Amino acid sequence: MSAPVQRVTIKEVAAAAGVSKGAVSIAFNHKPGLAETTRERIFAVARELGWAPNSSARSLSTQRTDTIGLALCRPARLLGLEPFYMEFISGIESVLAERSCSLLLRLVSSLDEEIALQESWWRERQVGGSILVDFQQDDPRIGPLKELGIPAVAVGHPDLTGGIPSVWTDDATAVDEAVRYLAALGHRHIARVGGPPGLGHSAIRERAFRGALDDLGLGPGAQVATGFAGEEGARATRSLLLRPERPTAIVYDNDIMAVAGLGVAAEMGVRVPAELSLLAWDDSQLCRLTHPTLSAMSHDVHGFGAEVARELFAVIAGREVTPRPVRTPSLAPRASTAAPALPPT
Repeated sequence: MSAPVQRVTIKEVAAAAGVSKGAVSIAFNHKPGLAETTRERIFAVARELGWAPNSSARSLSTQRTDTIGLALCRPARLLGLEPFYMEFISGIESVLAERSCSLLLRLVSSLDEEIALQESWWRERQVGGSILVDFQQDDPRIGPLKELGIPAVAVGHPDLTGGIPSVWTDDATAVDEAVRYLAALGHRHIARVGGPPGLGHSAIRERAFRGALDDLGLGPGAQVATGFAGEEGARATRSLLLRPERPTAIVYDNDIMAVAGLGVAAEMGVRVPAELSLLAWDDSQLCRLTHPTLSAMSHDVHGFGAEVARELFAVIAGREVTPRPVRTPSLAPRASTAAPALPPT
């Protein structure tokens, strides 16, 4: 008969990490008072020993569950198709797993519904904090959630987030790089298929796109605002290619729309990249599976999600945080972009 497996204790974790039992408790309750290197060492030792704190005891001591909230205002069908949010959520989960925490994900139909949901989560102590995404200009969530006092981190430029601690990508710089790359290839008629105009990051990209074309002396350029679904990207692409002066290059606000645009080009007999160059945002696996492969503005979405989660734990712990950008998306050129074909002589 085999001997019973001995349960690892908090005392053993503390000894292996070279800290006190109180330090281990502080780390796992996300309280201030520890250096981040010490906190991470404790988590690493706990993982190695296979130890996790008793959830019921922690709930009694903290009066809240070890859960982070994330509400998304989008249809469930679209969420399942979006590589961005799948990667982003996996990055969040990687950090939550280190801390034996969970993600409470809910889909809502409006921002008003999200406000009510966040208030319910916080008052009923269902979450220790929330991640806020898809900020609009003059976002209606800012006032009520700041008044509520829920620990939160915003995913968005500080100009949009009203003083809520934020982590963001420099979309304006990335758009400028995309436009200048296409112009350097020789394109003079560049268009953009953007996301919904109410979204703050769509507006930032729209202004940056127009500004880059103006700086290069290429005029205002054509921009079509639409949803992020494939069929909407296809419809926008078709409308651009039916114009009397059709673009020779199109920049898309996500990868799904770009893949749909590639299909429309094939449908209309427009050769990519000889007659039309396509450039996607969010460099997912989709961009590498198409033929031709899609050039993209690439960034580490998984790492982005992880950084957002770490920032939220810092807010929950009471540490002072400042808005900070993650690495700016960079160009990944592939087979869908090239110099435009010369017109026949």
